[in-house]
Amino acid sequence: MTGIRAKIYEIIFETDTPAGKMFDIALLVAIVLSVAAVLLESVSGIRQRYGSALRAVEWFFTLLFTGEYFLRLACVGRPLRYVRSFFGIVDLLAIAPTYLALFIAGAHSLIVIRALRLLRVFRVLKLAQFVGEARTLRLALRESMRKIIVFLGTVLTLVLIVGALMYLIEGEEHGFTSIPQSVYWAIVTMTTVGYGDIAPQTVVGKMLASAVMILGYGIIAVPTGIVTVELASAGKKRLSTRTCTQCGADAHDPDAVYCKYCASKL
Repeated sequence: MTGIRAKIYEIIFETDTPAGKMFDIALLVAIVLSVAAVLLESVSGIRQRYGSALRAVEWFFTLLFTGEYFLRLACVGRPLRYVRSFFGIVDLLAIAPTYLALFIAGAHSLIVIRALRLLRVFRVLKLAQFVGEARTLRLALRESMRKIIVFLGTVLTLVLIVGALMYLIEGEEHGFTSIPQSVYWAIVTMTTVGYGDIAPQTVVGKMLASAVMILGYGIIAVPTGIVTVELASAGKKRLSTRTCTQCGADAHDPDAVYCKYCASKL
């Protein structure tokens, strides 16, 4: 990567240079202002008086972020990899709602998704310890995902069984008008939310409900334990802040020579 393309990459993706840091700070300010404009427009009194101006501000920032998004794609070696990355998806979601609003009324309210782009502040302000902790959390969640999926599958099976039992025990006369309605009750009870819109009336139904409530406390602790174990394991891994010039990925090992995502030389 040479010439003007390399210069653009340095400004947009790196924060070590004065130009790069200035660009990222200006970007963060623009994100805050654009989100603030959307929040203000949702207030009816402000919308009636300044609606046109706020919509103009919204379009200004949308076009600005659209240009920035395409610049990012233009200066990385493998743009499709950047598109599929976390920040690539966030950047796309940040500009999509305004264009969707042309076809779907009210879609521009989803612009608050741009607030996710403020996560870049950790890189801009050189808060390396926070960047490292965020990567540790992300790695732990990724590693525990399969275990949590298996756990959720087991929970769904349990609520189906409990819902069917409660439907048979209580019946329609006590509010359990169908198995889906009873499954809804089981989910609300097992998660200890307890809206109270449906409640068992028979002794057997109350006994089953009590068992589900006690089971719920144990179930809530399982995902926490899974993620805690993975956090302890992921916390032992140290990652660098270097960014790949081809796909824009980071979180490489300190001694890495090649990108672990696209195999390009770092």
